[in-house]
Amino acid sequence: MEVVRWRPRRAVPALYGEWDRTFDHLLRSWPTPELPSEFSWNPSVDIAETDDEIVVKAEIPGVSKDDIDITVDNNQLILSGEKRQEVEEKEKNYYRVERSYGSFKRIFNLPSTADVGKVEAAYDDGVLTIQIPKTEVARGKKVEIRDS
Repeated sequence: MEVVRWRPRRAVPALYGEWDRTFDHLLRSWPTPELPSEFSWNPSVDIAETDDEIVVKAEIPGVSKDDIDITVDNNQLILSGEKRQEVEEKEKNYYRVERSYGSFKRIFNLPSTADVGKVEAAYDDGVLTIQIPKTEVARGKKVEIRDS
């Protein structure tokens, strides 16, 4: 077995780097309260693309469709709204409050192939579905080969 001389200066930077990554991870995952009982939140979103359209589905339970705003501007889809907290009853003693309340805003860049003039949205059982058709040019065209 070969004897290797330990050099503490080589081990220390690796140790500090690991500590930095650990504390950075902890600080990024820590919730930042906007108000004492309110945390910022964003609805979970799925985005899928087919040959004909782009479909965005967002989970926004407990939010009225009147409190949701969908805007398309500069090839960006902007989804915003507010989940309002129920009026607190003074007679109830709460043991735990985990649901998130407050305003949210999500911005998604749309491809140049999106036909932003024909965007449609539906809201059912807390799921918002936004359908963004693609332009005719984006769908492509099959070119037939003719006989010469």
